Amino acid sequence: MRLLVLSPECTLLDEEVSVVDLPGAMGRFTVLRGHDNLISTLVEGVVRYLPMTSAAEDEKEMLEIDGGFVEVRNDVITVCVD
Repeated sequence: MRLLVLSPECTLLDEEVSVVDLPGAMGRFTVLRGHDNLISTLVEGVVRYLPMTSAAEDEKEMLEIDGGFVEVRNDVITVCVD
């Protein structure tokens, strides 16, 4: 599955991942391969993701965001941030 993190100026991240945790407006949620399509607002917090090259859950990487929104479709997670 592919994680894209985009700002108005540039692409911040474009990586193959196995799991993504996001700070949704109604609470944190996790996206795994095969997740249903969705669009959600995001609040200030941390996006945690596990690159495909990592095997252990404790190897998750983090990216702080100030909010935005996410679209999940066809195993592509697109996060748009300010």
